[in-house]
Amino acid sequence: MASQSDDYESVVKVKREEAVAEFRDDHKGFVKTVQHALHVTPSLVPLIVLIVSIIVFGSLLGSKFFSASSLTLILQQVQLVGIVAAAQSLVILTAGIDLSVGAIMVMSSVIMGQFTFRYGIPAEISILCGLIIGTALGAANGILVSKMKLPPFIVTLGTWQIILAANFLYSANETIRSQEIRTEAPILQLFGTTFKIGANEAGQGGATLTVGVIFMLVLVAFLAYMLRQTAFGRHIYAVGDDQEAAKLSGVNVDGVLIAVYALAGLICAFAGWALIGRIGSVSPTSGQEANIQSITAVVIGGISLFGGRGSIMGSLFGALIVGVFTLGLRLAGADAQWTYLFIGALIIIAVAVDQWIRKVSA
Repeated sequence: MASQSDDYESVVKVKREEAVAEFRDDHKGFVKTVQHALHVTPSLVPLIVLIVSIIVFGSLLGSKFFSASSLTLILQQVQLVGIVAAAQSLVILTAGIDLSVGAIMVMSSVIMGQFTFRYGIPAEISILCGLIIGTALGAANGILVSKMKLPPFIVTLGTWQIILAANFLYSANETIRSQEIRTEAPILQLFGTTFKIGANEAGQGGATLTVGVIFMLVLVAFLAYMLRQTAFGRHIYAVGDDQEAAKLSGVNVDGVLIAVYALAGLICAFAGWALIGRIGSVSPTSGQEANIQSITAVVIGGISLFGGRGSIMGSLFGALIVGVFTLGLRLAGADAQWTYLFIGALIIIAVAVDQWIRKVSA
């Protein structure tokens, strides 16, 4: 009898251990599934954070936040950051970083304004010159990184200072006023043109959008298609994931890097045009925080700082998250420092999540 009892207890013990083991395996399998899903779709995390933050602020503030004017105001506020973040995203996907994006944006806007008002060049040609110079400045970064094998952080830190100094020296710290632009070269303010959607017959209500917002959305959609559906886009991911492996696969790594930095410069030049439309004037002191803001949007948007993983949509979601927190806390009457506190916490959390997700490929 004792033997039968011992056998029974042994069987029960084994059953319990198997059940615990199965439970642990299932749990591990669920975690791995989530980890893999986030690895495959990196923009999922910022999208969830964006939706949750909108719901939270909407429930706290009610119609004051959940209105067409408030929600479209967020888009207007983040249009510049969204455009520059798109440029920053391309560079970071190659495992680089560009600290000069804000300086290129401002320099391009100054070129557009000064060429028009100092030299009397038609505004359309001045805009084209600004776009070309922005592209050239970006290409210079790419050449230094690819051909001379210099670290992107050091290169763009140096060019940021050089472009910033050149900007002030060339413009003599002169601001071209909004009234002058509106009268003599209104095309410089094109991106600030507003139009309403869903307004009543009296023109009241509805959502107010700008050309700059539409440009930002079209740009993100185009880059998302390029990254996923073209050979150039796949080469960008390959270079960011492993340059040596990409080179052995036949990818022209140097050519990809130069093209990416040049494209980033062109996008920043468009941001410079949008900057004129946003603030109405041409000022060499505007947009000084664009580089930090763009990196913030990219990191919160789930693009890995190690390169090779991320989505351009994620950077847009990251910019919108910052916009939602900024507007929501402002409407709640909170101190502006709370915005920096929450955004700083989000940056740390985003990097921690990225490190956790990267383990799926380890």
